[in-house]
Amino acid sequence: MSTRELKLDLPERLAKDAEAAGLLTPKTMTRLLKQEMRRQAAQQLLAGAARATAGGSRPRSLQQVQAKVDAVRDASRQDTPGAGR
Repeated sequence: MSTRELKLDLPERLAKDAEAAGLLTPKTMTRLLKQEMRRQAAQQLLAGAARATAGGSRPRSLQQVQAKVDAVRDASRQDTPGAGR
């Protein structure tokens, strides 16, 4: 675990309300940061999907994805001496 000191400049009313709600504790701040990181990751994923769709890319079926995964695995086994034996 890593320790960071965090200083926040908040309006007085917000600081009092957040403290009263228990939102300024290390445990709560950790939870809030994790939630925000997941939210941003989801936004990036959706933005990537939107770019792919705008570029004319079509979604692949599960069978198409599995076939590609199998082909990559097979190629990897063939490139590794002694693999699969």
